[in-house]
Amino acid sequence: MMRLYSGTTCPYSHRCRIVLFEKGMDFDVIDVDMMSRAEDIAVINPYNKVPVLVERDLVLYEANIINEYIDERFPHPQLMPPDPVMRARARLFLHRFEHELYGHIEAIELGAVKSADKARTVIRDNLTQIAHILTKQKFLLGDEFSMLDVAIAPLLWRLEFYGIRMGKDAVPLMKYAERLFSRQGFIDALTPSERAMRK
Repeated sequence: MMRLYSGTTCPYSHRCRIVLFEKGMDFDVIDVDMMSRAEDIAVINPYNKVPVLVERDLVLYEANIINEYIDERFPHPQLMPPDPVMRARARLFLHRFEHELYGHIEAIELGAVKSADKARTVIRDNLTQIAHILTKQKFLLGDEFSMLDVAIAPLLWRLEFYGIRMGKDAVPLMKYAERLFSRQGFIDALTPSERAMRK
């Protein structure tokens, strides 16, 4: 049985929960209080961060690594493209999301007003650039839901919570966000704290 140590408001943990629910697998989610991180997290992850996936003697951390492992171990429905070229492109996108989007969240959560406002602008501008892709296709990689959609969904869910206001040119992105939020896997993956983030 897989165990996922997950922060109840952590966007990275949220990603892993989405993948587990999309796969319809048997697993346990162990909620970790982010403010007083359980000491057992430090024992299993040297960075003392969630998410952490434990399966028998395998311990994984970092959301993208966890999600790719789950996707390879349980290939239906497949979330990473089967083609090596497309898979490499998907990984590049995921890498960009880490730097251009998620890399600025800490400044919003912990930073001073000035750095938080700057981070909001950077995230908004980078998301707006993605919006044009969604005028032509249903999901980020085409017509099939993929790991890219998993990766961006927790951030889109938190836009209002983070005080990020999108402009008119982001309408295709917001329609896409609603498509993601209506998926059963996404709904099931939400914690009560995450549900409370949106009115």
